[in-house]
Amino acid sequence: QASQEELKAAYRRLCMLYHPDKHRDPELKSQAERLFNLVHQAYEVLSDPQTRAIYDIYGRRGLEMEGWEVVERKRTAAEIREEFERLQREREERRLQQRTNPKGTISVGIDATDLFDRYDEEYEDVPGSSFPQIEINKMHISQSIEAPLTSTDTAILSGNLSTQNGNGGGSINLALRRVTSAKGWGELEFGAGDLHGPLFGLKIFRNLTPRCFITTNCALQFSSRGVRPGLTTVLARNLDKNTMGYLQWRWGIQSAMNTSIVRDTKSSHLTLAMQLGIPHSFMMVSYQHKFQDEDQTRVKGSLKVGFFGTIVEYGAERKISRHSVLGATVSVGVPQGVSLKIKLNRASQTYFFPVHLTDQLLPSAVFYATVGPLVIYFAMHRLVIKPYLRAQKERELEKQRESTASDILQKKQEAEAAVRLMQESVRRIIEAEEARMGLIVVNAWYGKFVNDNSRKNEKVKVIDVTVPLQCLVTDSKLILTEASKAGLPGFYDPCVGEEKSLKVLYQFRGVLHQVMSADNEALRIPKQ
Repeated sequence: QASQEELKAAYRRLCMLYHPDKHRDPELKSQAERLFNLVHQAYEVLSDPQTRAIYDIYGRRGLEMEGWEVVERKRTAAEIREEFERLQREREERRLQQRTNPKGTISVGIDATDLFDRYDEEYEDVPGSSFPQIEINKMHISQSIEAPLTSTDTAILSGNLSTQNGNGGGSINLALRRVTSAKGWGELEFGAGDLHGPLFGLKIFRNLTPRCFITTNCALQFSSRGVRPGLTTVLARNLDKNTMGYLQWRWGIQSAMNTSIVRDTKSSHLTLAMQLGIPHSFMMVSYQHKFQDEDQTRVKGSLKVGFFGTIVEYGAERKISRHSVLGATVSVGVPQGVSLKIKLNRASQTYFFPVHLTDQLLPSAVFYATVGPLVIYFAMHRLVIKPYLRAQKERELEKQRESTASDILQKKQEAEAAVRLMQESVRRIIEAEEARMGLIVVNAWYGKFVNDNSRKNEKVKVIDVTVPLQCLVTDSKLILTEASKAGLPGFYDPCVGEEKSLKVLYQFRGVLHQVMSADNEALRIPKQ
């Protein structure tokens, strides 16, 4: 957003600094010529509104293309930006055609009741009875993909397979969704399976007001017993910025009326629900606390009371890598018993492992279901996950360093040459600032600082930028904008891909001050 006046002022200052005629030493003169030409090229690009717009959008590639293949030269800056936005929309449409948005779930049910519900007298004459029998008693696999047909039409193909105690089945569904307007969409669904006959469904979504919407789902399930119709309607309304209210009516095989209130904020998630229906009626309250840490830790608990009994659940989930979230929940209920549910979300795939521990309320089962996953998680996190993530980060940094090594070396040489050329100007600036008791940069460092004890083994990577910063002082002021400081004259990136800061020790009105600034943070010295 620099104005033409600001560009001219910066250009004049750098020309005075790097002008070859100001340096008699042959080596300094050669370095000055190279930097002077770079400054002149930059000003030529940025002083012309057309080339500046092309550079802002396309970078050097746009400037270097012969014959102006990117855009016509005669276009204005506004037209160039409009053309770029049009090309971006076309690219987005092409990406939309290629996107399938796959989603999948794999669930493996484990029966581990033999660990806690053994009856020794039943196993006295059975070989190998000293070992508890743990077996997989059910599995479920589902997968879906989306195929955009046009900008408003999408085809969704999904399927699932289930098995329990040796019996199983599956189904396949095809849905066609059309966005009819900004306020709604409709969806037709066709399905078939080996346990049930053909399925025909219609789903409609509509925004009634900016704060209220309705969803209706009608279905016809054909089977050997005849046709089973079903209807589900959900009415939802924003009660406030963070709270939604839902009313649901379901008619068919399992008729029910349900009302719920969901409040979701940055730090918590609360759900209150009540259902009256056949065969299940219940009341439920669920609360989740979100910790504001980099691992996105969440602790949750819920209570559900109904005709089927009472269930208490508590658990936690945590991000273990960039795309993976691991969670564990303990379920204690009457008459359900005690279960441990482990869930891993990896991008759009979900892996779910419910482990049934006992049919009774045994304190030992509750204890091991709670403590066991915590011990295993912290051991795995310390011995496996943390070293793996650290090694992965190092590999990525090393790859980034290798790809930018030649460019960084060139930038380093340019920065060192610029510092040598600044010496005379800096001496005059310091003399002028000392005379008026103004701003003098005593020391300045740029790069990676290690202040945290937990990172004491990491290496400090900084460069001395005292001279370049003093050279930027004008009228006892130093002003840096919100941009990476690696691009300033006399600076370069000493630690590619790592977090950087600028530390300045300066003297103003004869008093020493110190300031620390993040890489992309604006800085104004002296502080007001």
